[in-house]
Amino acid sequence: MAQKFLIVEDDVAFRTMLVTYLERKGYELVTAMDAENAKKLLQEDSFDTLITDLKLPDGSGLELLDFCKSETPHLPVILMTGHADVTTAVEAIKKGAIDYISKPFRPEELLMVIEEALQKDFEKSTASSAPPETEKTTVSSTKPVKKDFVVGISEASKKFNQYLELVGPTDMCVLIQGESGTGKEVAAKAIHQFSKRSLQPFIAVDCGAIPKEIAASEFFGHVKGSFTGAVNDKIGHFEAADGGTLFLDEVGNLNYENQVQLLRALQERKIKPVGSNKEISVDVRILSATNEDLLKAVEEGEFREDLYHRLNEFSVHIPSLRERQEDLFLFTEHFLNEANASLDKNVIGLSPEVKTAFERYRWPGNLREFRNVIKRSVLLTQGDTISLEAIPKEVLSDTKSSIQKDFSKESNEKKLIENALKEADFNKSKAARLLNITRKTLYNKIAQYEIDT
Repeated sequence: MAQKFLIVEDDVAFRTMLVTYLERKGYELVTAMDAENAKKLLQEDSFDTLITDLKLPDGSGLELLDFCKSETPHLPVILMTGHADVTTAVEAIKKGAIDYISKPFRPEELLMVIEEALQKDFEKSTASSAPPETEKTTVSSTKPVKKDFVVGISEASKKFNQYLELVGPTDMCVLIQGESGTGKEVAAKAIHQFSKRSLQPFIAVDCGAIPKEIAASEFFGHVKGSFTGAVNDKIGHFEAADGGTLFLDEVGNLNYENQVQLLRALQERKIKPVGSNKEISVDVRILSATNEDLLKAVEEGEFREDLYHRLNEFSVHIPSLRERQEDLFLFTEHFLNEANASLDKNVIGLSPEVKTAFERYRWPGNLREFRNVIKRSVLLTQGDTISLEAIPKEVLSDTKSSIQKDFSKESNEKKLIENALKEADFNKSKAARLLNITRKTLYNKIAQYEIDT
């Protein structure tokens, strides 16, 4: 029997799109456009999952969640919203929602959230016979871990995965290092999955995207009226991750003042929301990541040495795709399955010519680039296999390889940079990827050699 979902969404077009997609996937759908009708349906019928918008014409999805938990406490609830913030997400999870998805999203993304959330809910309900409020303390440290990433068969991958499994069950702070696009957040999630905190929140923060003026509010929260624009109390990332894991991506982008605040929070395990006099104790495991040399930043005085050592209790280096060639077609299969599900297609493999091209290409963007190439190629493929016509031209070119090889020898840098800029049509981000250096380094080199761009 097909699973029956109740979707509560007042946007007719968006609701229709979701219903059409999920019905194609074999689910039975019932819809409501407001909380009042949804409550009637919940009382009159039985459902396998409730999927509700946060903003409803006659109330809030959180209020509907409360009603649902009082009437049908075991019904899984997923919230969707175009007004996403950490406070709402945390409140929803605390009230009993099994997951939370932010608009805009594609229907296939919702399906992925549904499947993962229901699987997580099933594992949670079977992990212990204890009542829900004691689950946090009864999670077994020996439970099998479901690996949501490609393990790999290369020696570099084996060593890398061994480190993840080794450090996962500990509470050590881990610094994840590697080139851009190697999958640092995936590695952080794997460490979280291997830990005793796996059923607790995993909060990922892009430190490079947080303006320094509001970093304290983002990390520690604020109280209403503490500054202009603070119209409500807000829970910060530390409190949102309490009991679980906080992942700080691109941690090297934090300025000195924010580094001091972060160090204090790590040392004292307490935070103080902006504008509040009350300290809040938090139990958070910190994982951080960078694609830059933090030790060099310490030597240059750009990153605090005491914070570096606090974050780097254990370090993990993610090998580049070039270092794990044996894994290339394991990733091919993984990304093909992902792209097929996302695009509703059934491409089964690569032509021999494409396999050869993939093996010869250096993949400067690593897994992120590889995933994008596969998805683009699946979209353009009409048959069962991906042909040369479907893959980007740069994958067929040896230009990148030769530029990177020459650049690594540090021969004639100025000429190499000029060639890379021309090859990239003076797109500096693309030229930096061609040269396998950071954009900041490229700008410095352009200034050093007085290159006209």
